[in-house]
Order: sequence, then C-alpha cells, then structure tokens
Amino acid sequence: MSTISVFDMTGKAVSETELSDAVFGIEPNQYVMHQMVVNYLANQRQGTQSTLTRTEVRGGGRKPWKQKGTGHARQGSIRAPQWTHGGVALGPKPRSYKYTLNKKVRRLAMKSALSTKVLDNNMIVLDALELDSYKTKTIVNMLKALGVDGKALIVTAESDSKVIKSAANIPGIKTAAVNTLNVYDILNYDKFIVVKNAVGKIEEVYA
Repeated sequence: MSTISVFDMTGKAVSETELSDAVFGIEPNQYVMHQMVVNYLANQRQGTQSTLTRTEVRGGGRKPWKQKGTGHARQGSIRAPQWTHGGVALGPKPRSYKYTLNKKVRRLAMKSALSTKVLDNNMIVLDALELDSYKTKTIVNMLKALGVDGKALIVTAESDSKVIKSAANIPGIKTAAVNTLNVYDILNYDKFIVVKNAVGKIEEVYA
C-alpha cells in the first residue's frame, strides 16, 4: 500500500493515510478510460433533434403540373426534398444514444482514473470537510490554502447540501458524493479533492 498526506482545511498536513493499491495503484488503462468517457457523453445526449419529412411538411398535396408535355421534369409534390421549403430526406429523428458497458470494464475504468490522479500527484485528501453555514468564502479559502488554482472536483462520502451550495458558484469547481462519482468528472478536473472517509467508501466499492 502507498501512503498519502492528509490535510486539514487550512492546508496543513495533519497525518498520513494508506491507499489500496487495488484501487489507487493499478496501471491505468487508457483505452478503457476512453471507452468510459465516450459512453458517459453519449448517455448525456437528449436525442430530441427532429426534422420534417415530405409527409410532415404542410402543403404539397396537389401535383404541381401534369406529368407530360410541359418541358419540366416530372414532379409529384412541391414538398419533395429537392424543393425549397420541402421536407428533409434522411434527417435526424428522436432517438436514444444510451448504451451500457460491462461491469468489469466500468470498474477498471474507474480504478484507472483514480490511479491516474495519484500518479500525477493531483489527488488531495482532506481530514474533514465540515461547514457551519452556507459560505462560499470558506471553500474559496480552503482551495487557496491547498494551492488549488484550476479546476477541481470535491468528493464527499455523502451528499452535503452546505458543501454543494457553498461551492456551486465558484468557477471550475464541482462537488460529488461517492455514489455519483464518474470517470469523466475525475479526468475532466485537474485536482481530485476527496475527504478521508470518502476514500474508505471508494475502496469498499472498488477494492
């Protein structure tokens, strides 16, 4: 097992904790992480785009001119795709982009993403994250003390409304509970800030 320093909200190292090599110390699998990110983004798509076909565009019920003898190409409707204001041929219709990956693939992707943060020294473990009130300034001061100046993901063991709302309007900062953690967010944010008791929960799930 590897060890990592544990900091308090003032940025002071107060102790050390051990990380499970089965979760935070594996060789990251880039291909599996890529698969998981593509899957996550596909599942976020609403799939509500829709175009009108020639049967759905208003009008065009009458043949514009007779079949023969006019010198024009034969036409059946002014709402055919080649006409201005006509329907769209083979256009998008509402559909679901969702698909699933195997459980083993999802677990490997998560452990690879977590191990990547440890290897890159972008994981910060907090001794505790407790707020007495809804105060954005408290979170801002904590981030400054920890030396975080970019995008950061703050992970707590359980959903905490005070932490969520206090960090909600800080640009580049996102909060998540262990049960909502995903590979995309871990890789998308520069720093991975996790409360010590949340580390234990992550190891319980993925070890």
